[in-house]
Amino acid sequence: MASRILARLLLMGSGKMARALFQVYRQALANASKSGVAQEAVQNIRRSSKLTDAEARLILGVTEHSSWKEILQRYNNLFERNARNGSFYLQSKVHRAKECLEMVNQTKAQGTSK
Repeated sequence: MASRILARLLLMGSGKMARALFQVYRQALANASKSGVAQEAVQNIRRSSKLTDAEARLILGVTEHSSWKEILQRYNNLFERNARNGSFYLQSKVHRAKECLEMVNQTKAQGTSK
């Protein structure tokens, strides 16, 4: 009998605790959006995640004079190696480096075609 009462009390208490935590979380989100903290945090993350072309070249291990074909070969090699070994962080860095150099390459191509 006592175990049933204890079980019911635990269930009721955990339900109330879950609702209270949910309300606290919602209020924290509302406060953050009012003060602009959430937007500022997102902007800081975006700003800090951009690579320079020099950093991208270091990550991929290519030089400034490397052809796009060499960059892609290096990218494919590093990406596959990190996919097999399970390093998602390094794999994402390699992918971001390729994206950065791809944008630089496109910009150069547009500049020379004009």
